[in-house]
Amino acid sequence: MARPRTAKGRARRTHERLALEYPEAECELDHETPFQLLIATILSAQATDVGVNKVTPGLFARFPDAESLSHADLTEVEQIIGSLGLFRNKAKSVVKCAGQLMDNHGGEVPTGMKDLVALAGVGRKTANVVRSVALNKPGLPVDTHVLRLSKLLHITELEDPVKVEAELNPMVPAMERGEFSLRMILHGRRVCIARRPRCEDCVLNDFCPSSKL
Repeated sequence: MARPRTAKGRARRTHERLALEYPEAECELDHETPFQLLIATILSAQATDVGVNKVTPGLFARFPDAESLSHADLTEVEQIIGSLGLFRNKAKSVVKCAGQLMDNHGGEVPTGMKDLVALAGVGRKTANVVRSVALNKPGLPVDTHVLRLSKLLHITELEDPVKVEAELNPMVPAMERGEFSLRMILHGRRVCIARRPRCEDCVLNDFCPSSKL
């Protein structure tokens, strides 16, 4: 099969190959509701999904919804999530976010990007995670893996995640953008590892411009 010659072609081929490699790609943050995913994703900044999944059962058992979390004692939230980096700032963000959900959205997670990024602790990446995973809306979260792999594959040359998202969006069908991101993240964690990429095991190695084979 001929190598794709354009960034769009490489994005399409990547999407096709990773869909076969990771057919059941799922968000690795444990959650049962859009609210839980929103809070878990806020907590995941500069933390691992494994670390977040260790603290959220206790957090959601104590504060299962926006109403209860909006009235939470900040010290108690800090104690529950204390194993995470930046836990004091994150505690303030999730309590404030819950209050905003109550004040502006009847306790429900809004679907619109503008409304989501207006919430405390929520940027475009978090909003896109919630939209694509929990709300069945288009969303392409650009994390460090998506950014790194997109550059290695010469799909983009940009550095800013927001600009990369805008560049990638037209290359991937709207309702498949979340799955594209999830699969890029899994591939970055399992095969195209930053410090020791396993090019010999990569399903993209026949057209990846950065392949070491």
